[in-house]
Amino acid sequence: MSIGIIGRKIGMTQLFDNKGFVIPVTLLQVGPCTITNIKKENTYTKIQIGYEEVNPNKLTKPMIGHFAKNNLPCFKYLKEYKIHNNEKLNIGEIIKIEKIEQEKLVNISGVSIGKGFSGYHKRHKFSRGPMSHGSKNHREPGSIGAGTTPGRVFPGKKMAGRMGNRKVNIKNLKVIKTDKTNNILIIKGSVPGKKGNIVYIQQ
Repeated sequence: MSIGIIGRKIGMTQLFDNKGFVIPVTLLQVGPCTITNIKKENTYTKIQIGYEEVNPNKLTKPMIGHFAKNNLPCFKYLKEYKIHNNEKLNIGEIIKIEKIEQEKLVNISGVSIGKGFSGYHKRHKFSRGPMSHGSKNHREPGSIGAGTTPGRVFPGKKMAGRMGNRKVNIKNLKVIKTDKTNNILIIKGSVPGKKGNIVYIQQ
């Protein structure tokens, strides 16, 4: 069964395995999430889940009506994913961390840390120019296009600009351990975003 759940990044630490090797891990506060809507298509079904209850005064009237239609509490975050039609789920059903299997792989997506406006050197990992005496190209981008033809710079040219703060999806991260009491998921490796960011986990 395909499982999707929303969580929040707590931070990173390290664990030791049975042989004494260090394993870098990320801690995630995961769920519980509630199924808020189900749309059935020909070959698949769309499942919408809600995370983190919120005061209705902080939502718009259409969103309040969306939750009131199914007698559900209001949620701050919503996420939709696809499952096969043979999997049976109901609106209002709660998805908990128990459904995520240990020692299996998950895909995690989130918004990466924003680095602000960065130069081409840092943003695209370009190599620098020669540092010898007389060189005038130490950290300069150099030529950015041809001359008369085409007489312009092509769109998508790798230049300075805003770095980070975009959606990143990391696949095949191993689940080291699940703490069902505190709803904490321990993932091997790094996860996009900073502490407190919302992440989406799918297994």
